[in-house]
Amino acid sequence: MNTRRSFLLDAARLTAAVAVPSGAAAASPAYPFSLGVASGSPLPDAVILWTRILSDPLNAASVPPLALNVRWEVAEDEAFRKIAARGSAVASPELAHSVHVDAKGLQPDRWYWYRFMLGDAVSPVGRTRTAPAPGALPSRLKLAVASCQHWEFGHYAAHRHIAAAAPDLVAFLGDYIYEWGPYRLQHPPRAVRSDESFTLAQYRARYAQYKSDRDLQAAHLAAPWIVTWDDHEVANDYAGDIDERLSEDFAARRAAAYQAFYEHMPLRLPPPRDGRLKSMRMYQRYDWGRLARFHVLDDRQYRSPLPCSKPGRGGSNVVLARACDALRDPARTMLGGEQEAWLAQGLQSSRAYWNILAQQTPMAQSSGVPVQSPEDGRFWTDGWDGYPLARRRLLDTLVKSGARNPLVLAGDVHTFYASELRRDFSRPVSKANPVVAAELCGTSVTSSSRPQARTAENLGRNPHMLYGRSDRRGYMLMEVTPSATRTRFMALDDVRDPASSQSELAAFTAAARSPRLQRG
Repeated sequence: MNTRRSFLLDAARLTAAVAVPSGAAAASPAYPFSLGVASGSPLPDAVILWTRILSDPLNAASVPPLALNVRWEVAEDEAFRKIAARGSAVASPELAHSVHVDAKGLQPDRWYWYRFMLGDAVSPVGRTRTAPAPGALPSRLKLAVASCQHWEFGHYAAHRHIAAAAPDLVAFLGDYIYEWGPYRLQHPPRAVRSDESFTLAQYRARYAQYKSDRDLQAAHLAAPWIVTWDDHEVANDYAGDIDERLSEDFAARRAAAYQAFYEHMPLRLPPPRDGRLKSMRMYQRYDWGRLARFHVLDDRQYRSPLPCSKPGRGGSNVVLARACDALRDPARTMLGGEQEAWLAQGLQSSRAYWNILAQQTPMAQSSGVPVQSPEDGRFWTDGWDGYPLARRRLLDTLVKSGARNPLVLAGDVHTFYASELRRDFSRPVSKANPVVAAELCGTSVTSSSRPQARTAENLGRNPHMLYGRSDRRGYMLMEVTPSATRTRFMALDDVRDPASSQSELAAFTAAARSPRLQRG
């Protein structure tokens, strides 16, 4: 029997073993789409479709270690009367039975519906869309922005509200998972620090745990996503190939975490060739016609070691600027030379009305003491404040490129911030030191933050920060038009309540041709 025929027979046997009738509830123990479906990385003629075959989210053995032939369809209508594309893909055990389909040949700037099938089982139906054609100028883009969703610190009501908002696109800026917490399918009343993930099997289980949440699944069903990562997809405060523990085997842990990330995201990336992803190019560029260009950055994988860590440790620290010589080292980088050059080229070639930098952590300087000169300040070193000359290079690049209307998006610090970026934060705004870009930072979906009183004190020390709220969880909802971008800070009433309502805390508008932010 030839290899292909053997493979198809094995797939057919396994399909019969795990499939359930199409009318069965998704809660059925044998239902193979327990983690839902997702789409992302939209182009004018294509979009990535994702699923993972798994009937029990916390039991990888619920699917035998055989390859499966999974069918997929894309339709122009929710009833699937007019099929736009269809095919099949292999869900292999080497990639945790995940499926990444590049659905091509689609029309630009339109909505589609998609689904997967395994035997008689049919996945939930997802809604996705393509980007506008390269020369088109859409009148509007509705964008939801989220980050930092620790399972242990609340429910995913923010995702329920994102789904209800029906955005055109969702940008997720990192910390999709956190590396610790009991492997359980209910959000707990309080956090328990246990069960840290180190191996590929553990990271796979962590993603399955998070993706079992129905509100998160609903947000994926609502629109395509563009994603990047931060530290907790691997380990807290890691920098390049160095972790907090200075572990000798951290490279193997990082490779396992990277592979699990690939297996669970709708990424436009080739699968790993050698069974492990020692590195993965996450920085990417997406155009929304001529309205917006998204420069999606990776500030974890290529960064220099964190400066002035505590003795015998890696990871972040809080340091006085004058006491940390590494802060003044021009060779240190946040993005790496190759990514810096890629960003410069993308900005220089952009013809978009808005150039949106979708990245992890705030660029706005945040000093714990008043700053009168560049040598002043007390800074947390894991963010851009730990890489001030790299930040200055990036802001110089924005100016030199001539790219229109740069706008920076951030997450990481579990706080809503509205800030104005300038090259020298120790000097007031002037013709020689203008505002270069606006920055909007979203709070966390669930992850905890510091008291609001401390954030209010921080605003007083950092006048370029116009607004800050650390006491509420939620997301950002943005409307991008050729003339302006308006950002709404949407906050949950109670992150511990799965049925929590939401309210708008504040809104800020950036007008085209002006980097300044206006309230409202």
